[in-house]
Amino acid sequence: MVPADFRIAKAPLRPAAALIALAILAVLGGGLLSACSSAGDSRLTVFADPGQYDYYSCDQLTAQQKYWEGREQELKQLMAKAEQSTGGAFVNVIAYQADYVSAKEQLQVLAATARAKKCTTAETWRSNSSIR
Repeated sequence: MVPADFRIAKAPLRPAAALIALAILAVLGGGLLSACSSAGDSRLTVFADPGQYDYYSCDQLTAQQKYWEGREQELKQLMAKAEQSTGGAFVNVIAYQADYVSAKEQLQVLAATARAKKCTTAETWRSNSSIR
């Protein structure tokens, strides 16, 4: 016969063990699902609209890409300059970080749209002359 104290102490452990097992399964399941995709597959963005450039021509995409590359470089320089001053990290987070992330996401969306439209970019350009 099992003592009464043992049954009372054992009952709360069962739901806790079930929650731990569920948490472990959720983490493992998430890990398995994330292994099936690559970073380039996701068009999930916070600041950029993934369908924003769907109706742009390749020339328009190139112009937008040049603009956002310039904006990204400008923000990177401003962030580097702010880092040199006292409280620079705080200034970066408040003033520049959101714009910098937005510029990077815009460039990702532009690159994905250009790939989908099979636009000729610097990475995909092929010369029509032969190598001598």
